[in-house]
Amino acid sequence: MDISIHTTFLPQDDPEAALSFYRDVLGFELRNDVGYEGMRWLTVGPPGQPSVNIVLHPPGADPGITEDERRTIAEMMAKGTYASIMLATPDLETTFDQLQASDIEIVQEPTDQPWGMRDCAVRDPAGNMVRIQEMA
Repeated sequence: MDISIHTTFLPQDDPEAALSFYRDVLGFELRNDVGYEGMRWLTVGPPGQPSVNIVLHPPGADPGITEDERRTIAEMMAKGTYASIMLATPDLETTFDQLQASDIEIVQEPTDQPWGMRDCAVRDPAGNMVRIQEMA
């Protein structure tokens, strides 16, 4: 089999804040901005990788989700325990310095992890954990 990751989804509860984080802080491209019934889905991705996409979607937009499930999702997002993504950079220190210069929540400074990777962690405006590993 020849399978690759094309698109993944992360929830966002404020499209403008999400766009500002992923485009202006991380430097991703805005590839699609779709509105429907007062909600927005944003597709972003790293420049030079047109086949890798992150869809920032309104949580609980699925019609099959109950009101109780929507409340649970909102509570988990507020705690930062609902969703996460792992990104990579060849220069973690420079990337972290640029992140630290932005007005974002730093969760963990660059750290050597017990599994052999060096990474840092921040939260996006929706509370999603964004870990960034150094990959040479």
